[in-house]
Amino acid sequence: MAFHETIQQFPSLQKSSSFFDPSTVIAICVFFTLLCVCIIIGHLVEENRWANESITALLLGLCAGVVVLLLSKSISTSILVFNEDLFFLYLLPPIIFNAGFQVKKKQFFKNFTTILMFGVFGTVISFCLISLCAFYLIKKIGVTNLDTKDYLAIGAILSATDSVCTLQVLSQDETPFLYSVVFGEGVVNDATSIVLFNAVQSLDFSNVDGLTALKLVGTFLYLFITSTLLGVVAGLLSAFIIKTLYFGRHSTDREVAIMIIMAYLSYMIAELINLSGILTIFFCGIVMSHYTWHNVTESSRRTTKHGFATLSFIAETFIFLYVGMDALDIDKWKSSHASAGTSIAVSSTLFGLVLLGRAAFVFPLANIKNLVGKREGTKIKFRQQFIMWWAGLMRGAITVALSYHQFSGSNTSSEAALMITSTLIVVVLSTLVFGSITKPLIEVVMPRQLKSLNSDVTDNQSLEDLRILLLENGDSIDDQDNNNGNNNQQPRRASSLRLLISNPTTTVHYLWRKFDDKFMRPVFGGRGFVPYVPGSPTGEADADADADEAS
Repeated sequence: MAFHETIQQFPSLQKSSSFFDPSTVIAICVFFTLLCVCIIIGHLVEENRWANESITALLLGLCAGVVVLLLSKSISTSILVFNEDLFFLYLLPPIIFNAGFQVKKKQFFKNFTTILMFGVFGTVISFCLISLCAFYLIKKIGVTNLDTKDYLAIGAILSATDSVCTLQVLSQDETPFLYSVVFGEGVVNDATSIVLFNAVQSLDFSNVDGLTALKLVGTFLYLFITSTLLGVVAGLLSAFIIKTLYFGRHSTDREVAIMIIMAYLSYMIAELINLSGILTIFFCGIVMSHYTWHNVTESSRRTTKHGFATLSFIAETFIFLYVGMDALDIDKWKSSHASAGTSIAVSSTLFGLVLLGRAAFVFPLANIKNLVGKREGTKIKFRQQFIMWWAGLMRGAITVALSYHQFSGSNTSSEAALMITSTLIVVVLSTLVFGSITKPLIEVVMPRQLKSLNSDVTDNQSLEDLRILLLENGDSIDDQDNNNGNNNQQPRRASSLRLLISNPTTTVHYLWRKFDDKFMRPVFGGRGFVPYVPGSPTGEADADADADEAS
């Protein structure tokens, strides 16, 4: 954070014998005080249906921004400037890693096809629609100096949802399917948006031809696949090192330290080689929770579980405070040189495109899934579709960070500054409006009696799913149905291909469990391969892990 100008607004503090820059100390004191206040208020409004900690932090940031402007007599101070490096290098990694580390893996992977469909294909649909509409609508407002890359960047920027605020208004116990899908889709959506944004930055649009779209798709697939593989490799490497060396026999601190460092290192390596760090560290978190976490001592397990969650919580709160204060950075509003009418028109257009882009893939893809799905219980009801659309309308810090990356610089034009301020308006309004209404809306659209009926049916395996798990007995669904009429007919072994086509999720889950137990766990550890420590009550930890084991 650059706070070197802040001290100019506080001349009484310029004389100091401290080794630290007083402006930096002031800024840190302000933010830490606001963090404490936000945690206290968040505790008090925990049961409130209209508020959550994200909204509280954003409002506190706005109020603090007003106070700073009043103290500085409306002179801009850099305490309000959003620092892109601070966000991407220090605040985002612990949030995304904890999301992967704490994810309910069994629920996540049972809905994995739905999550990928919405998170990848849905984001691409939203990206294309928003980019195309922005190209025609924003020009008609009078903003004419943006180029093709800027409009494509707008599509990627506005396609990034705010999964942090969304998950604070959804209950994993009351709406498990919605929580799982919206959570997974939100994380994959953020990663996909950043990958698309990076893909746009890497292409040369000076010579646009028919191959440009193919190059964009190819770059996207390359970044997505390689980033995921890097995260998986980093997680497996950490598991192998800890299982082989077993640091816990000397110091549990080393176990925790190497998990944190290797996770962060995977993110930094991904960014260094121009991959998606968010995808890398997310899948690194999933792999670490599946293997590495079971290779450490019980005390290290408890430390990592609560430590990662605490770091993530502090970073999330800090981000919303930061965005709230940055929204009142007076320099950006002055440099845009836009009238109130133009600013409102651009912001309203972007806000409308967010609504349209979300609806353009949620309802069509959900209905396509319903047509493909065989069982009635697996279909996404319209009420659930509506909540999925509404809950994904919030935009957050990733949107702000990408907007700064695209439109800020040493030679920022007035129209680029206008896009930044308009993006900030969209973020603040979407968080306050949709974030505060989502909880009451869920209670109206999905009353408690409907929540139990619409719970994730994959939690309770149907008879069909249980039959598939009996592959080793050689029984298939069709064979058993035919045998009901002919008891003398010998059952035929169902081919893996036929089962994969008819029931992909359950079959893949079953085959992965067999492969994992036979090949992966003996090498990389995990549940069932934990080194024994005399006097360590690992039974309780293993029981808790069994209840939420991934795959």
